[in-house]
Parts: sequence; structure tokens; C-alpha cells
Amino acid sequence: MDDRFVQVGIRSVAMPTEKKAKWYEGKPIVSMAVLAVILLGCLFCDLFLPKDPAYMDLYHANTAPNAAFWFGTDTMGRDIFSMIWYGGRISLFIGFFATVISTAIAILFGAVSGLAPRWLDDVLMRLTEIFLSIPNLLLVILLQAILGKANVLSISFVIGITGWTSIAKVVRTEVRQIRNSEYVIAARCMGAGFFRILRKHLMPNFISSIMFMVIMNIRGAIVSESTLSFLGIGLPLEIISWGSMLSLSEKSMLSGAWWIILIPGVFLVVTLLCITNIGNHLRKNVNRRQSNL
Repeated sequence: MDDRFVQVGIRSVAMPTEKKAKWYEGKPIVSMAVLAVILLGCLFCDLFLPKDPAYMDLYHANTAPNAAFWFGTDTMGRDIFSMIWYGGRISLFIGFFATVISTAIAILFGAVSGLAPRWLDDVLMRLTEIFLSIPNLLLVILLQAILGKANVLSISFVIGITGWTSIAKVVRTEVRQIRNSEYVIAARCMGAGFFRILRKHLMPNFISSIMFMVIMNIRGAIVSESTLSFLGIGLPLEIISWGSMLSLSEKSMLSGAWWIILIPGVFLVVTLLCITNIGNHLRKNVNRRQSNL
């Protein structure tokens, strides 16, 4: 080949390498870390509590934060630092247990409605809309009044059976979209029952769509428990929770003991903000995944 002729038009160009995103980018790392600290502190508080949270030291009632009482004491002389971690265990338990109840009801109700004939689906959805039209707090107060004196399990049960409607509507929509898929029809032809189809074929397809709503239900349950206790119709004072601690706010403000309401309020607000950020992150991931389909 003559050296005077040079081949043109082909040039090796180094393709830019795509920068791999770090594992923590775009994730609510701070919220997850703070929430993990609060959860672990509440779960293992027995290992580091300086005082008995239920002990009433009336001699040191309404004591401001100091070296002996890091967060001060309440109107009955109980150590607020110990109450915060011990009471957080109760509040978080109510939030998680109530969410388990509401999620189970929502999945069953939504799946039945999604697989049902048209007329039955309409009836079930009208029933759901009736529940949605009733203020949730009013319904919780009514059911708790029927059950009688509040305790941890009754509060969790009442909040759980009143917080399933929004998730059920999403589950119903997702099930109606996939109920005519080949694998669902094949499972029916092979004699699979309702619960097997729900567990094996339906739940894997809609669980990501409702996960952020499940997280937000935990937040809603904690808020409901705190609201009921603040109104004086929730947990009694002998059962320590963040809500029952906030129920002393009127007496604390009259006596000028700001730490009795401020410190539990800060822990409650920080926990709710962390749960909200995590829920919003899950919602954005679901929306991004659906927009890419």
C-alpha cells in the first residue's frame, strides 16, 4: 500500500466511562442513622438507663436538667431521660404493631376486591370510601370508647383497624392490573388457592408500591397514640410513652417546666421526620421505577 494514501474516517475514540454512583448517594443516610440510633436506644435501654423510669422521686419533682437528671424530672419526680427511652419503646411498638394490623387488612381487602367480580368490587370500594369519609381520629376515639380503658394492645388494635383504607385502594388497583396475567391464570388453572396466588404471584408485584405507605402508616400510628394521650383518652400515666409524657404539657407550662414537654416533643418530631424522609425516598424510587417501564 502506498504510504501517500492515509485511511480516514475511522478514529478510535475513548468512550467516557460512566461514573458509578456511591451507595449512599440519593439516600436519606442521616435520617436512617438517626432513626437507627433511636430504635436501638429504645430496644436496649435497659442496659444504660441511669434510673427507674417509673420511680417517683417527689423530692426532686419539676427539677431542671442537671448532672443528676440529664433531662430533668416531671411533675411526679420521674427521670425524663429514662422515660424517653423506655417510653419510646412503647410508642414505637404501637406504631409497628398497628401498621402490621392495618397492612394485613389492606392486603386482604384490596386483593379480594381486585380479584372479585365487578359488582362485588364496586360494593367493597364504596365501603372503603365510606371509611375514608369518616375522620380517622374520630373513629379511633369511638372504637376506643367502646373497648373501654386503653392499654397498649387496644390502642394498637384500634389504630390498626382504622388505618387500612388508603393501602387497600392501591392494592386493589395493582391487583386488577395483573390479575389477567398469564402466570396468574396458569396458577388458577392448576388449582392454586387465593392465599397461594396472593403470596406467590400478587404480593411480589405490588409490595414495592405500598411500602412507602406502610412506612407512613407507622408515623401516623405514633401520631395517633400521642394525640390520644395528649387529649387524655389514650394510655394512662402509669404506662410510659411519648404520648403519655406529652399529656403532662398543661401542668408543665403552668409551672414553667419547659423541659417536660420540649424534650419528649423533640424526640417525637425527630422520629417522625426521619420516618417521613425514608417514606418519601421509597415513594420517589417507586415513581422512578414506574416511569421507566
